[in-house]
Amino acid sequence: MKEIHVTKVEEAVKNLCMQAACYLGEDVEGLLKKGLQKEESEFGQYIIQQILDNVELSRTESIAMCQDTGVAVIFVELGQDVHIVGGSFQDAINEGVRRGYQDGYLRKSVVDDPVFKRKNTGDNTPAVIHIDVVQGERLKIMVVPKGAGSENMGALKMLKPAEGLEGVKKFVVKTVMEAGGNPCPPIIVGVGIGGTMEKAAILAKKALTRKAGQHHKDSNYEKLECDLLEEINHLGIGPQGLGGKVTALAVHIEACPTHMATLPVAVNLNCHASRHAEIILFG
Repeated sequence: MKEIHVTKVEEAVKNLCMQAACYLGEDVEGLLKKGLQKEESEFGQYIIQQILDNVELSRTESIAMCQDTGVAVIFVELGQDVHIVGGSFQDAINEGVRRGYQDGYLRKSVVDDPVFKRKNTGDNTPAVIHIDVVQGERLKIMVVPKGAGSENMGALKMLKPAEGLEGVKKFVVKTVMEAGGNPCPPIIVGVGIGGTMEKAAILAKKALTRKAGQHHKDSNYEKLECDLLEEINHLGIGPQGLGGKVTALAVHIEACPTHMATLPVAVNLNCHASRHAEIILFG
């Protein structure tokens, strides 16, 4: 049995919040550089180059790469043989978010009530926390800041099983087409298929945390990812929605079993600042 004090969790989350906001992963940056070579529009090339310059500036100056530093979405893999001591695990995560957004001078965007008061909580808490209990002494924490521009363009549909593969394709492409330039393309497209309504939505968001451009292990889903990416990049939306060949950098799909009478599909889009940072404290 491994023990970890909540203060270590707080510190880890604080650092991850600042890291994710300021340092774009090499995987995403690599796809942007490839996109610069593929883009045929002169203005589209200019936009991607500006994005790459911003990525470098954010890294060297340790400042947020986007003013919208998002809601802090936290994915946790918590080993069943890990014992959290010294307080509440979820409180520790929220305290880490509070400190990270304060110490990193990151914009606080969370409001306390979604409909009526909509008063800013002042510290970007509460975080949205997803915890998977796994075997062993593993504790992995991933912080995924999710901005509203891309989050607002997500969609979910309960397809009929008879709509099948073509129905999935049509829905994903339609969602991207209707989003246009709002999610700040070039984007990464997360797709969740199966489970139930809420499970598909979580899968779509989790798909965005995969190493950018890394395909699904199942060859059928890998082909579907490639087909969707090609169709999306034929839409002509282009960088920042101003026309061009590179609308999306990658399509990531996650799937799971579902009821025989339904086919849930969720789409979650990430802007070019596809931000996430993780740490493994144990395991």
